[in-house]
Formats: sequence, structure tokens, C-alpha cells
Amino acid sequence: MTKITFVGAGSTIFMQNIVGDALLTPALADSHFALMDIDPVRLAESEAVAKAMIRSVGTGATVSTHTDRRAALDGADFVITAFQVGGYEPCTVTDFEIPKQYGLRQTIADTLGVGGIMRGLRTVPVLWGVAQDMMQLCPNATLLQYVNPMAINTWALAERFPALKHVGLCHSVQNTVEELAHDLNLPKADIRYKVAGINHVAFFLKLEHEGRDIYPALRQGYHAGHLPKPPLLMPRCPNKVRYEVMDHLGYFCTESSEHLAEYVPWFIKDGRQDLIEQFSIPLDEYPTRCVEQVANWKEQAKTLTDGRDIDVIRSHEFAADLMNAIVTDTPYTAYGNLPNAGQIPQLPLGAAVETPCLVDSNGIQPSVVTDIPPQLIALMRTQINVQELTVRALTEQNPEYIYHAAMMDPHTAAELDLRQIRSLVTDLLSAHRDWLPEWCRPARAA
Repeated sequence: MTKITFVGAGSTIFMQNIVGDALLTPALADSHFALMDIDPVRLAESEAVAKAMIRSVGTGATVSTHTDRRAALDGADFVITAFQVGGYEPCTVTDFEIPKQYGLRQTIADTLGVGGIMRGLRTVPVLWGVAQDMMQLCPNATLLQYVNPMAINTWALAERFPALKHVGLCHSVQNTVEELAHDLNLPKADIRYKVAGINHVAFFLKLEHEGRDIYPALRQGYHAGHLPKPPLLMPRCPNKVRYEVMDHLGYFCTESSEHLAEYVPWFIKDGRQDLIEQFSIPLDEYPTRCVEQVANWKEQAKTLTDGRDIDVIRSHEFAADLMNAIVTDTPYTAYGNLPNAGQIPQLPLGAAVETPCLVDSNGIQPSVVTDIPPQLIALMRTQINVQELTVRALTEQNPEYIYHAAMMDPHTAAELDLRQIRSLVTDLLSAHRDWLPEWCRPARAA
């Protein structure tokens, strides 16, 4: 029996997607799912959902729940991580509200910028703890890492635990294909593409339908004002930023406009409300989303945990197909984030990069991509600068690199001067001190 451990199983909807996909995959349908979370209430809700799905599908799968991580990991074949250290309150709120006091506005704040840096400082030590437990309790298991900031986490895991089998997984590629198919009224399954870069700042290097390049249709539609259409996935977040970047750099980015807007220095500017309105940039989008999700979950929990069976529908996450490929030695291609061992020779070795990966019983094997245009590589390097300094801060326990990471962040540097950035970072470190490693906690004021 395959044992699949889910660390952060209180993320019930995400757990539902991954476990549901596994139950619909014959080689995984009778797995044991070890659900672990530090919140016993959310854990119990996830257990009820998992058991309801098993009843609905009628497999021999079993479920156990754990608040002790080591017990959940013992003997696992696969480990899935999906958690947010510090939660919406207090940590996400802090990541938005303190920068606002300096005039620095954000949209999502989970990948780059001061919000992404702080989330990385909170998250990586916990992932290192998971990895250390895995090396002791399930050294041959594969970690499927879904936690943001994905690139920082992936890079830091490889630095500290080079023998760990792991991959960072995201759904931005699948989501973007769905959005583009929607914009052009094309069947999603008929679009052929090749993507490469870094997580959230990868680009569609090839984008075709029936052998024809569809970039001309995207550009023509954007110039004519027909595109983007109102989006399917996030109705209040039109894709105007991505189309504008495509128009100037030539290629379409994998991550949403609300994300991309805060990775670059071009869209969110103090005193430029015209840009915010022109490109429909949803400032404070992630806090808004969190509040809505909490409210929605309270309603969903009533129906999902009342003992009724739950319809199981396959999601577009990579995890189940990836696990199936390893278990059955059935080749499968997924987009994975791995340390750069030369698969993108234009980017620094060791940096976390995202490319197509062949998955089979030999594990996760990245393909080599050598033809990324130089303007895209230049943009990726601005992101990698921030990621590398954050990872260096963590591995060397050097707080000064945290400040340097923020100083090199494109959006932060476009808005604030060096003294403002230093003061902002100190304020954030002080506010987050209970969630951070001891070495980066500022001294308390006398």
C-alpha cells in the first residue's frame, strides 16, 4: 500500500483536490492517506472530507490523522506540503499593513518583494524540519512541495538537504493555458506549448494551435481592445498586466496579472493611480481573497463534513499523475521546479528553475531548455537576485542579506530609498519576531 502524507492537511480544499485525484488513479486508489496539521479542528474537517470521498469512490483507501509530524511521515512514500506559516492573521496582515505605512502597496505578497521575503524566512525553517524528519523516517520518499515562496523554498531545500528527493509544484501553467483558451475561444486540450523560466516568472516560449503560432492572435486582440476577456478564474483580476508585458517583451507569462504586477517596477507606483486603473491592478488582493475564503469555507464545511458522500472530480494539479508515474513507471511530463543543474544554462546554477520534467520510476528528470530570449532571462535574473539573497540569509544566518534582498527587489527599489527599505525591513522583522528564527530577530527596544 502506498502511503501519502499530507503536511498542512487543514488546507481542506487543496487536500480534497489532491486526495480526490489519487482516489481516481487506479494505482493510488487504495493508498493510505496520513493527514497532518497543527489545527485539530481543521484536521478533523479534512478527515471527514477524505472519508466521504473514499465512500463515494468506493476504494480501499484508508485515512489517519496526526498532529505529530513525525508520526505522519514515518514510512511515507510521498509527502505533500501545503501550509502557510503564521496564517492570514497575524502574518499576512503584517506583510501588507507595515509596508503600506511606507507607501509600498502589494497585491499578493507571497513570492517576491518584502512580503515574499518575510514568508520565506518564516517558511523555510519549517520545510527544513520536514526534510530532516523525512531523511530519518522515509529517506526514499519524494516531497511534492506546494508552498510559497516556491523558488526560495526549493532553492533552500536543495542547499541544506541535497539528497532529498523533491520538486516544487505549481498550477500557474495549467491555469494560464485555460485562460488563453478562454480568450481565444479554443479548446484547451488542443493548445500545444513549451514553458520555461522560474516559478511565477516563466514564459510560453511556444504557443500553438493546430500547428499555428497563436501569438499573433493574442497581440492583434490586445491591440484591438478585444483581449483580455473577463477572466474565468479570478473575475476581479483582468489579465491586462500580462498582456501589456507580452506586448513589450514578446512572450506571455505563466503567473497571473495580480502576481506579476508586483514582481516588476512598471505598474504599481506611488501617485500613479492612472496605472492602477488602466491595468486593473487589484491592490491588497490576497488579504481580500483570504477573508472571502474563510467566509466561504465556513459555509462549505457545513456541507462537506455532514456525513454525506462527496462527488470526486479530477483537478488539474500535477501531484497524482506524478505519483502514478513513479509508482507504475509510466512516463509523464509535468512542469516542476528543481535546482538548476544546467537545465537552463542561461541562469545561475543552483537557482530554482521551472521546466518540463519527465517523471517515471527513475524520479523527476528535468529537460534542458537553451532558447529563452535574453530579455526574459534579464527579467528572471532580477527575481533570482532577491531569491538568492534570501536563501543566503537563511543558510548563513546573516540578517544583513535580508536587507540586501529587499534592496534588490524591483518593486520595492522603485518605490523606496535605501534608508526607507532598511527601516521597513527592521519593522517587519520586529513584527514577525515570534515566527522567525532567533538569528534574525531584532533586539527588543529598551
